[in-house]
Amino acid sequence: MAVPVRPFVYDGLPSRVVFGPGSIRNLPDEVTRLGAKRVVLISTPGRAAMVRGIATNLPVAGTFDKAVMHTPIELVNEARALAKSLGADCCVTVGGGSTIGFGKAIALTSGLAVIAVPTTYSGSEMTTIWGTSAGGRKQTGRDPRVLPKTVIYDPQLTLELPPATSAASGMNAIAHCVEALYAHDGNPIISLMAEEGIRALSRSLPAVAANPADVASRSEALYGAWLAGCTISTTSVALHHKLCHVLGGFGLPHAETHSIVLPHAMRYNHDAAAEAMARIQKAIQAKDAAAGIYDLAKRLGLPMRLADIGMKEADLERAARIAVEAPYPNPRKVEYAPVLELLHYAYEGRRP
Repeated sequence: MAVPVRPFVYDGLPSRVVFGPGSIRNLPDEVTRLGAKRVVLISTPGRAAMVRGIATNLPVAGTFDKAVMHTPIELVNEARALAKSLGADCCVTVGGGSTIGFGKAIALTSGLAVIAVPTTYSGSEMTTIWGTSAGGRKQTGRDPRVLPKTVIYDPQLTLELPPATSAASGMNAIAHCVEALYAHDGNPIISLMAEEGIRALSRSLPAVAANPADVASRSEALYGAWLAGCTISTTSVALHHKLCHVLGGFGLPHAETHSIVLPHAMRYNHDAAAEAMARIQKAIQAKDAAAGIYDLAKRLGLPMRLADIGMKEADLERAARIAVEAPYPNPRKVEYAPVLELLHYAYEGRRP
């Protein structure tokens, strides 16, 4: 008997992807393809030298190499002013989610085309999601203007990403896939991408941790990250991402927070998202989805307790209250007492 397909809406976002070892060599052609004549390069201070090396054949008008985490509005405005003063018509961002975030912030107010060259597994390059921070609070939104026109995935550019950073970034990508599988506005195409993304990342990340110079494993991890970015690009996030956003306000590191909270958020939603959990179990080849994700993070040597990354036990109640202030879609009703229990489990690092 055929299983009925529930009604859905699917928005395919118009991104061009160039994938493979050595694909950074295509960057000049991709700039030309967009008709760009004056490129502004965006990077962190630590990536500035590498970016200059790969941009030798570009029509570079200037460089902004001050990108940092959480895209603080003061620096964003500085980058926007620089791009305007240069008469730039394209941003080339080389780096992780923070760097890509600066390119998006410029595009948000100027409409400049963005070419993203991701060097981590954040997935930001595939989304219309933007964010800036000011006064200790982060403002986020979705706008089609910030979506990169072209994304170049070159695993050779990720070889210097430290194993611990690779693992945390990859677990963050897995979190995107997990929540896409039970998103209220999900669809069959996104679910296929999400399951495949989890499979690719769960298989490749241990190999990357064991041998960071393995291009094949790096390629598979980057492939999984691409799929993860696609899943979050057109679906809403639920309790896991809400909690991580709240905890970020307490100064916790982004990727590590995702890794620690994920299995506990999955346990919270387990009974209300049976189909999603079954697909996750299949992807990671485990008998239990939440425990399997926990075991993967532990195998990767990541921090397992919120206490280990700076969370104070006295702040758990406040975090739980913030997380339940405004309603948002989640498979299971979001309530204070069980959310506080979830946070205690994550604080202590218990196996779910």
